[in-house]
Amino acid sequence: MKTQQIRNWTLLTLVGTGLYAGGWFSSQYFGRVWPFSNTQVLSAEKVATSSNDGSAHDDHAGHDHAAHSSATSLELSELAMKNLGLSEEYLQPIELRNYQQVVTVPAIVVDKPGRTRLPISASMTGIVTNIHAVAGVAIEPGDLILEMRLTHEDLVTAQKEYLQTLGDREIELKEIARIGSIVNSGAISSKLLLERQYNRDKLESLLRSQREGLRLHALTESQISIIDSEKRLLTEIRVYAPNPDVDKGDEIRLMRQSEPSIPRSNRAAELSGSLQQPESSIKVVALSHVSHAESSAPQSASSTDKKRLLVVQNMLVQKGQSVSAGETLCVLADFEELMIEGQAFEAEASQVATAKLEGRTVSALLNDKSPRIENLTLSWLDNEIDPTTRTLKFYVTLKNQLLADNENEVGLRHISWKYRVGQRMELGIPIAEWIDQIVLPIDAVVREGVESFVFQQNGEHFDRVAVHEKYRDRTSVVVENDGALFPGDVVAMRGAHQMQMAIKTKSGGGIDPHAGHNH
Repeated sequence: MKTQQIRNWTLLTLVGTGLYAGGWFSSQYFGRVWPFSNTQVLSAEKVATSSNDGSAHDDHAGHDHAAHSSATSLELSELAMKNLGLSEEYLQPIELRNYQQVVTVPAIVVDKPGRTRLPISASMTGIVTNIHAVAGVAIEPGDLILEMRLTHEDLVTAQKEYLQTLGDREIELKEIARIGSIVNSGAISSKLLLERQYNRDKLESLLRSQREGLRLHALTESQISIIDSEKRLLTEIRVYAPNPDVDKGDEIRLMRQSEPSIPRSNRAAELSGSLQQPESSIKVVALSHVSHAESSAPQSASSTDKKRLLVVQNMLVQKGQSVSAGETLCVLADFEELMIEGQAFEAEASQVATAKLEGRTVSALLNDKSPRIENLTLSWLDNEIDPTTRTLKFYVTLKNQLLADNENEVGLRHISWKYRVGQRMELGIPIAEWIDQIVLPIDAVVREGVESFVFQQNGEHFDRVAVHEKYRDRTSVVVENDGALFPGDVVAMRGAHQMQMAIKTKSGGGIDPHAGHNH
C-alpha cells in the first residue's frame, strides 16, 4: 500500500516538473517571437490605414520614377548645355529622310584645264613702258594690265607700206579729178583719164591686201581706220585682261568684223591713269600664246551681269624690259570654277563608272568640321589607270565661293576664295539609296561596348535610349526604326559621348581613361 502511494506521488512530481519546465520554455520562446510578429502586423495595418484615409502625403505622388532613372537619365544645367553646344540648332525633332550609302575615295582640288590659268603672251616685239597690275591684285575683264612700245619690225614695215599706198592712192584720186575736168572740156583725150583710173584700181587692190596683212598682225578694223584717218603709225600696245567666257571661235570671228565700242572700267581708269591716250594706240587682248584678240574684252555693260574676277598670279616682266613675240608677260588665274580630282582604286572604279552612267551627283568633304558639299557633277573619267598608284582618276566640277573682296589704301583690290588648289578632300560616290530612314549626326550616337545610345529630351532631362545602328559612316548614323525612337522625338544632335560619361560618373562607374581614344 505504501509502496503504491510512493509511486503515485513520484509520478505526479515528474508530471508537475515537466509541465513547469514546458511553461517556462514557452514563455521564453513565444515571448520573443510573437511580440515582433504582432508589431509588424500592426505597422502594416497602420500604413494601410494611413494610405486609405489620405492622412499621409507623398511628395513624389504622380511622378514617373522610371522615366528619370538616375542610371539612364541626365539633368543638364543651362551652362552645361552651352558647354555641350546644345543650342536650338542641335535639339531638333527626328524626321524620316532618304539616305544615300556612299563609298569614299581620296581627292584633291586641282585647276580646271585650260581655264584656271590664263597665260598672257606678247603678240609682237616691244618694250614694256608701264605696268598697271602687280602680282596678287584682283582685276576684271577689260582692266588694263600693261603697256608696251611697239618695236616689231614686220608690223612697222607693214604700216609704213600701207601709209605709202594710201598716199599714192590720194595722189591718183586728185589727178583723176583734175584730168576729168579737162577731159570734159575736150582739151585732152579720155585715154589718159582711163589709165589713171586703172592705176587707182591697182592701188585699191594693193590696199586691200595690205589691210589683210595688218589684220594678221592683230590690228582691228577700227585701228586700221585710225591709220586711214590720221595717216600715222600705231606705236603702242595696250594689254587688257581677257574675258574667260568668250569662246575662241568667236574671237577669231570678231577679228574679221568692225571693232565695237569697248567701255573702259572705272577701275582701269583709276589704276592706269592713262586711258585718255590717243586712240592711235594698239589695244590688244592676249588670250593665250596662240591668239590675241581685242574682241575678248567686255563688249558692253549689259553683255554680262556678273564679271569674273581674275587674280594676277605672276607678273613676269618689268618696266623697260624688251620682250619678243610669243613671250609670256604674266599669268592670270580664274578661281571661280575649279575641279576635284578623285582617285578610285580598282575595286571602286566600277562604282564610279556606274554613278557617271546613271547621272548621280556626288558629294565632297573638306574636313570633319565643315559641312558636306552636296550635288556635285561628275564631269568625266580618265581612260587609263595610273601605273604607279593603280588608281583611276575622275573629275568633279567645283563652284568656288568668294570669302573676301577689299581694297587697300592705294586702291589695289584683293580677293580670297574658299576652296584652293591643293586642298585635300574626300569624295562620296553614291552606291545605294535607303528610303525614309532615321538619320542622325555621328555626334548624336555614342557606342558603349556592344550597345549604342542616343539622348532624348524629356522636359529638363535627357533620357538615354538604346538604339540599333543599321549603318555608320564618317558623318552620319542610320538608326533602325524599331520603336525605340519615333519621328518627332527631340534628341541631342551632338554631345552624346560627354553625356554618357556624365551618367557613368554619376552612377559611380569607373571612367575608362581611354574612352574616346582611338588606338
